[in-house]
Amino acid sequence: MAEGRGNRNHPRNLQGVLQMAVEAGSASEGPAPREPMTQERIEFLRGALAEVCKGQMDEVEQMKQCLEVLSRDECRARGSEEEEEEEEDEREEALEMLSELCENLDNARDLMKLGGLDLCMSRCLCHSEAGIRWRAAHLIASCAQNMPEVQFYLLNQGALLTLLQLADHDANSTVRVKALYAVSCLVREQEAGLRDFLSHDGFSVLMRGMQSDSEKLRTKSAFLLLNLLTSHPEHKDTVLSMGMVQQLVSVLRSPHSSVHEHVLGALCCLVEDSPRGVNDCRDASLGLEELLNQRVQDLKGREESLCVYEQHGW
Repeated sequence: MAEGRGNRNHPRNLQGVLQMAVEAGSASEGPAPREPMTQERIEFLRGALAEVCKGQMDEVEQMKQCLEVLSRDECRARGSEEEEEEEEDEREEALEMLSELCENLDNARDLMKLGGLDLCMSRCLCHSEAGIRWRAAHLIASCAQNMPEVQFYLLNQGALLTLLQLADHDANSTVRVKALYAVSCLVREQEAGLRDFLSHDGFSVLMRGMQSDSEKLRTKSAFLLLNLLTSHPEHKDTVLSMGMVQQLVSVLRSPHSSVHEHVLGALCCLVEDSPRGVNDCRDASLGLEELLNQRVQDLKGREESLCVYEQHGW
């Protein structure tokens, strides 16, 4: 790091940003004598920066409008069925717009400060309509991804437990998939999130997810399991004590699909430097060796599928 860079004062207004742009432009030209910027150039930069700031302000206003839609009192006198459907459509559109806006990390932080995440958790995640619930879970995932400040806030508000319950028990498969996606955004590469995940028996949720009828849920559950075992091998014994090897082998007995790549990866993690994992895989009652040999034979001629087994050394 260059000396003194840590003491740089960041601009606090549009004029400061303009000055920084002037200085950066001059620095990039090297040691050549600096010529004063023309007034025309200054006005152009000022206008361009004003448009950028205006755009950001407009996005905050859009978020406020979306939150107004989501905060409407649903207990007021009901209208016709058509009006109720319009209300639901508006809420879904508001959540979708918020998710899109919050791909910008600054907007995700602003939504948190505006109380939007609280509203999402208190009203939307528990909404009677599945379309509202899964869009709310997707919004939380969008906000939490790569944003420690937002992650800590959501964890402190108890969001992870709610999301795990949705991923585990919701009647709608899309809600379960989106809730697990949000769990992943709060847990992966986040120590506080992992501790919360373990305290709520999150590995059992993943185990049950891999037994689901939903292909997407099985795949996402296996993927998150593989990621956590790879990043945190110290939790292998916890997972092995749950009978995870037996569960993973049962998933492998299903018709070949994309989930098998993650399952094989998880099995490899569990046997690496783990005598217990090796012993579990060698249990004769599982018939794992015969299963793998048979699967390799069945997939001959289907190179894309077969390489999944070969790359894991089976």
